[in-house]
Amino acid sequence: MLKETKPLTELQLVLFELASEHYAVDSSNVREVMRMQNITRVPGAPTFVKGVINLRGKVMPVLDLGKRLGLPGGEHGKDARIVVVEVGGQSIGMIVDGVSEVLRIPLSIVEPPSSLVTPDDLNYVIGVAKLENELVILLDLDKLLNASEKRTLSVGGRGDSQN
Repeated sequence: MLKETKPLTELQLVLFELASEHYAVDSSNVREVMRMQNITRVPGAPTFVKGVINLRGKVMPVLDLGKRLGLPGGEHGKDARIVVVEVGGQSIGMIVDGVSEVLRIPLSIVEPPSSLVTPDDLNYVIGVAKLENELVILLDLDKLLNASEKRTLSVGGRGDSQN
């Protein structure tokens, strides 16, 4: 017997902070949240790539999400975390200033981004959620990196993604 699929009426998000602003990604893309650890720098990597870490025997690239988004900022504080996400079939770590919660929100409180605020080349911003005390910018991880950047992050071309 076939299961009926209900229309999507809510989102489950992982909320985090970057440069004193609130952002979120779909929780289905998040594999784990871990404390900061030593990151090995990779010569010639894009400026937003911090380097690589050894995650349970696999080399995983780690990017500074604030730098990737062009946000002001410097060193990360004691609450900084690495959020391990799945992008294009590959695990990537993203450094954020802190992770606050996993939250379910109704789609009705999400507004599409204004073209004045987010030009076409920033298509990774998919909306703004109006929570009780704050606005949260929703990011589309699949659009956060272009194809060339995804290839670069595939750890020497041997990553999980197709080249």
